[in-house]
Amino acid sequence: MKTLQIDIVSDIACPWCAIGYARLEQAMRELTDEIDFTIEWHAFELNPDKSAEPRPILEALSRKYGRSREEMEAAQTNMMNIAQDLGLNFTKMQERYTANTFDAHRLVKWAGERGRQTEMKNAFFEAYFGRAEDVSDADVLVACVEAIGLEGEEARTILGSDDFSDAVRADEARYQQAGVSAVPAFIINQQYMISGAQEPQSLIEAFREIAGAGAVDV
Repeated sequence: MKTLQIDIVSDIACPWCAIGYARLEQAMRELTDEIDFTIEWHAFELNPDKSAEPRPILEALSRKYGRSREEMEAAQTNMMNIAQDLGLNFTKMQERYTANTFDAHRLVKWAGERGRQTEMKNAFFEAYFGRAEDVSDADVLVACVEAIGLEGEEARTILGSDDFSDAVRADEARYQQAGVSAVPAFIINQQYMISGAQEPQSLIEAFREIAGAGAVDV
């Protein structure tokens, strides 16, 4: 059986990243008897300024993209409907504030040493989109750590240090240099990049082609 390594470049503050991973899970389940997958998550920050004041998400997006609040609200509602169909909790998506995710990415790296990266990432998605919690806040992050059964006090110690900071910065630099300017991005076997939250069937076709040694660019 062929094995595909998938490096996922994403941000916790990116709703399409959560949707993209849920669609990826569907595709991987469909290919269970054909392909083995290994997953590793890599950091990307949509809001890299740690000193920026948190702002209501609809206001922030409206200003960023030069579109009306009503347009942004409609776009967010569409994503909420997509997420619901995928079993994701985006209940409070429109109530959240902008947030820096650097510390959350550090904890994803830490959780990876325990084989729990994906669980950690999904817990942060749930906190941000499902409960509109501040994923830059240490207490929120530690609660997510404890929710997946990891040690909260150890996580708090990490947050009070610079541990995993270099690893996160190295991730960001590497994938920016590789041309990743938007997320999610899925790097397959360190050769092929699939950009965006593709539908499961598109992923299935791409994975089969890559597993058969054919190049594909979705």
